[in-house]
Amino acid sequence: MKQKTLFLVAAILLLLGFVAAVFLYNQQQQEAANQLAAANRAALLRMHAPSLGKADAPVVIVEFLDPACETCAAFYPRVKQLMAAHPDKIRLVLRYAPFHPGSDKVVAVLEAARRQDKFWPALEALLANQNGWTQNHVAYPERTLPYLDGIGLNMEQMAFDLTAPEIAGVIEQDLADARSLNVTKTPEFFVNGKPLPSFGFAQLQTLVEQAVAETASR
Repeated sequence: MKQKTLFLVAAILLLLGFVAAVFLYNQQQQEAANQLAAANRAALLRMHAPSLGKADAPVVIVEFLDPACETCAAFYPRVKQLMAAHPDKIRLVLRYAPFHPGSDKVVAVLEAARRQDKFWPALEALLANQNGWTQNHVAYPERTLPYLDGIGLNMEQMAFDLTAPEIAGVIEQDLADARSLNVTKTPEFFVNGKPLPSFGFAQLQTLVEQAVAETASR
């Protein structure tokens, strides 16, 4: 009987130790995530980055995007649905990571469209018709132009703006920040500075919903 009691006590102590260890580990992980988020902010949020949503939204999704990336095109409407599910709570900030050959020239097209306040229509038109201007993971920027006809762009002005040195500077800065944040693929997401624990839309949705809940309780 005494042996059974000792065994039970030992088992309970072992279980309590395990629970305490898990709790401590989770606390350490959370603290590490918070420190990483703070360190990331300077490299994530640049004044030149295009954004969608309220400027003071409590939750900020930063996405490193390659316009020639198939997964970026597939995720984009789902990210907008996620934003619609939490009205005025989420702001999307886009950073460029043009890893595919030729994709940097497509980014220049988007930035030239942005100078005419047509960035988001241009992005959506190109992502929706990505198969028309990419082939075998290579982007052909000259093929993008027919898909921009219907959004009211001044094409002569666009041709002039494509060569603006400021556009090259934006791309260079975004790629430098991508390297500092260890972004090696697209899309890559950060939610209020925190990277996804693993890649996937479900992971993004979970992190966003956690951030929405945390900011609502403040």
